[in-house]
Amino acid sequence: MVRVPLTDAERARGERLGAVLRQARGERSMVDVAAQAGISVETLRKIETGRIPTPAFFTVAAVAEAVDLPLDNLRAAVDSAVRKPAETRVRAVS
Repeated sequence: MVRVPLTDAERARGERLGAVLRQARGERSMVDVAAQAGISVETLRKIETGRIPTPAFFTVAAVAEAVDLPLDNLRAAVDSAVRKPAETRVRAVS
């Protein structure tokens, strides 16, 4: 299976996702959060650093639950920092 390369926007969204999850983790250790989410510490590290810019939904949901971050809040935080290209363009109406 050949993967289509990610766009700059997709990479930026992945980095923001990781940053939001890292912030929500706070002082808790990666080992604790990863264990509670049922993932490896290395996977959590890669998500938090943006090296896995498009993690599986259920992985994100498990990490968000482990750090007590509602998915709606997670989405809002990621979307507020990374605008979609269509939203940033303004069309003139004549």
